[in-house]
Amino acid sequence: MNRENIDNILKTLSETYPQAKCALNFGSPYELLVSTILSAQCTDVRVNKVTRELYKEYNTPEKMLSLTEEELGEKIKSCGFFRSKSKHILEASRVILESHKGEVPKTMEELTKLSGVGRKTANVVLSNAFGIPAIAVDTHVFRVSNRLGIAIGNTPDKVEKELMKNIPESMWSDTHHYLIWHGRLICKSRKPDCENCPLVPWCQYFNYPEKYEKVSKNK
Repeated sequence: MNRENIDNILKTLSETYPQAKCALNFGSPYELLVSTILSAQCTDVRVNKVTRELYKEYNTPEKMLSLTEEELGEKIKSCGFFRSKSKHILEASRVILESHKGEVPKTMEELTKLSGVGRKTANVVLSNAFGIPAIAVDTHVFRVSNRLGIAIGNTPDKVEKELMKNIPESMWSDTHHYLIWHGRLICKSRKPDCENCPLVPWCQYFNYPEKYEKVSKNK
């Protein structure tokens, strides 16, 4: 996709979703880290309901580590995969306390050393907790980027690299939120609402379906 089309897409997204921001509720980098771990295969709405109660008593690594895996698992059970998530959260909390003086690290390298933290989770924390430009590729960002043609890739890492190359760094964090909201509201997985999509003029999925299908199978 050429530069002009990408610029038109970014401009339209910014005008369509001017209030787009992180949907997870958090009051500290640590809370956001835990919430993002919980959000895997779970809705942000559900995570916010769980953490609203959880963070009343367990909103620091020290306090979280007062729980056993079983106790934490019971509190986060409705988020799904609660056994593995409770294990990751407690292991990450232990490392944060022992190796980072209780503070969530601010680099991709250190964040991805924490249990249960991949590039997506790390990027969410870097961008939203620390204001560091980053693009977290979740299922919405992955789908919408490929459909639009602004980033073609068969893995989240490949899409992230393409987005970082095609989008100005100053817009990385905002674009991440734009793409998420567009995926939730219009460019849905099973039935994209192309009739009401403001990005149709530049969308590869809509304008070149045969080409899109060919590329998507071989991307």
